[in-house]
Amino acid sequence: MTMWTAVLIAAIVCVALKTVGYLIPPKWVEAPRPLRMADLLTVALLAALVAVQTLGDGQAIMVDARVPAILVAAGLLLMRAPFLVVVAAAALVAALLRLWGWAA
Repeated sequence: MTMWTAVLIAAIVCVALKTVGYLIPPKWVEAPRPLRMADLLTVALLAALVAVQTLGDGQAIMVDARVPAILVAAGLLLMRAPFLVVVAAAALVAALLRLWGWAA
């Protein structure tokens, strides 16, 4: 299979999934249970992505400067700091830890 064949198949699958989404009756999607599941699924997927990107290094778990940076970001978010401040503070913590050699 060439790359273009894979791209075309992926595009067809995406269009088919989108079409199926339009064919589902609105009452199924607008019920309280599916809405709640969609909200929880979004949060769970985002948390999993953050965990994998923070701790993952191939097939191994790696604890480095990203972990304290995430903890600083979480603390600032709990204090309701603006998002740009959270990102800048987390980046600063990770950069300083790497500069000082405390976390590779």
